[in-house]
Amino acid sequence: MPNAIWTGSISFGLVTVPVRMISATRSLDVRFHQLEEGTGSRIRYKRVSEQSGDEVPNDRIVKGYELEAGRYVVVEADELASLKPKANRQIEIEDFVDLADIDPVYFEQPYYLIPDKENAKAYRLLVDVMDELGKVAIGRFVLRSKEALVAIRPVDGALVLETMRFADEVLAADREQPLAEPASEPSEREKDMAKQLVNSLTASFDPEKYHDEYREELLALIEKKAAGEEIVAAPEAEEPAKVLDLMAALEASLARAGAKQTKSEKAPAPAKKAAGTSKPAKRAAPAKKAAAKKASARKVAAKRTRKSA
Repeated sequence: MPNAIWTGSISFGLVTVPVRMISATRSLDVRFHQLEEGTGSRIRYKRVSEQSGDEVPNDRIVKGYELEAGRYVVVEADELASLKPKANRQIEIEDFVDLADIDPVYFEQPYYLIPDKENAKAYRLLVDVMDELGKVAIGRFVLRSKEALVAIRPVDGALVLETMRFADEVLAADREQPLAEPASEPSEREKDMAKQLVNSLTASFDPEKYHDEYREELLALIEKKAAGEEIVAAPEAEEPAKVLDLMAALEASLARAGAKQTKSEKAPAPAKKAAGTSKPAKRAAPAKKAAAKKASARKVAAKRTRKSA
């Protein structure tokens, strides 16, 4: 069991649910140390004064906020301490909202909220009610001396707390320039083809399907080098051609998506006879003749198409 990052309770109305907060994710980034070439010695950094070049001890370092280039306001440690939010070990729920109302851009980092064994009933009550109503709890609490806005939602019988960005931390997508000019409005035909392409690529979300291919290749490279294997650099991939014709790109994409789908589909199983059919067995022969006629008609149509092409 991971160590608790925070211990406290969830509060809504007069109901209190004691919980412990643990990480819901882990970083698998491949991290490197800086070494001196030839000796393999670790490189260390020192805090050095820009003015004198001398190393500065920790007790001589203060915090400064840069107002403009080279001009700072120094804020003392006791001044910062006086402004710290008062931690009360409680997440006060302010609102219950629909998950669909929250844009994912506001979400930051997920954590699990684990109940105490002796208070499991109140925890289960909150999970079940929020799950049945499809609601997410919005509240705030103090985490690492900083006030955090959070969303709490039920996931697979547990509560997941997601730290959130405040509204003024989210920038508008078109803050630099408009995202599209009026002349770039797509045609109805382009929209229809794009919808077909999206529908052909639509599937249920399966997180196991996606892998960090760069990390896997990097770890394989490290393993080979550690084993003394010679590494041959792979040729650089060619840059994809620029799309000049949107319709041509859509048509080619649809054709490729259709080919992939056809390749992945299994041959259909032979149809079973429906129980209680009203057609007698002797009618089966005419049905075969009709199917043969249809097949012959399709062959004739195909020949005509090839001739006209």
